[in-house]
Amino acid sequence: MHTRTLGPQGPAVSAIGLGCMTTTGGYGATPDRAEMLAHVRSAVDLGVTFFDTAEIYGPHANEELVGEALRDVLADRDDVVIATKFAQHVDPATRTATGRMLRPDEVAAAADGSLQRLGVEAIDLYYQHRVNPEFPIEEFAGAVADLVAAGKVKHYGLSEAAADTIRRAHAVHPVTAVQSEYSLWWRRPEEAVLGVCAELGVGFVPFSPLGKGFLTGTIATGTSFAEGSDLRASIPRFAAAAQQQNAAVVDLVRRFAERKGCTPGQIALAWLLARQPWIVPIPGTTNPGRLRENVAAAEVTLTPEEVEELSRQSAALEIEGGRYPDWLEAQTNL
Repeated sequence: MHTRTLGPQGPAVSAIGLGCMTTTGGYGATPDRAEMLAHVRSAVDLGVTFFDTAEIYGPHANEELVGEALRDVLADRDDVVIATKFAQHVDPATRTATGRMLRPDEVAAAADGSLQRLGVEAIDLYYQHRVNPEFPIEEFAGAVADLVAAGKVKHYGLSEAAADTIRRAHAVHPVTAVQSEYSLWWRRPEEAVLGVCAELGVGFVPFSPLGKGFLTGTIATGTSFAEGSDLRASIPRFAAAAQQQNAAVVDLVRRFAERKGCTPGQIALAWLLARQPWIVPIPGTTNPGRLRENVAAAEVTLTPEEVEELSRQSAALEIEGGRYPDWLEAQTNL
């Protein structure tokens, strides 16, 4: 597996990471825990060294699974990097989100909880999952800086943050990486965020780089998703009519895949890798075959001409439907 560095002083990680959210549910029935423990460990065997989780996934259950899966691995090697995130207040007794976002003075306690669940002495990369508009971002950056000084956090990150927010936080404590959705059917980071990352030397970590599975070409047009257990059921661009319109982007990646002798999903990931050397996508999957396919995307090389052609043609497509319901999109800082 090729490696990439997140920020000038950041960690070296595998070019393809693993988004772990779905190992405890989100896209249908909750997977078997024992199988998911083996799944995460198998990613290490395939060369993956970058794992992404969050306190809110579960809540708590995902950090516990990732921590247990990697505990023995971490004892034997020092190149495995675990990223986790804070944002919402979670009741420790009921392990449920209370509906409010954390204050700056609560970040330290949240980090302590994540450290315990992951079973590590320091969090490799600690993201603010969503920006809390009720407090200046500088206060959160200062809170994480205190954790870095205390040896509890190694690197500071932001998720779904606007360019100005990144710049302000970076002025207080260096931001190592920014995580946001980015793919061939969601390219908003190109408007400003990628530019400020390049300027400040901040790594960029795309989540949902395969469009929540849509860009793999394995979701039949008109597929319906289970309300309550599959997040895609509430996402406008997965509505039946939107899928019909959005099939054009799948056709595009499929044509490129046929030319390159690979899969549509590998084209989508290779395009991201070709955009900048400091971009590290974290596709999530619970399927062992899909995991191997995603990892192999690091070996797919697109020429500058192919990258430009794919960029131009995808930009010309009109994607139908929002990437989130309106209430959830309103929580982002983009």
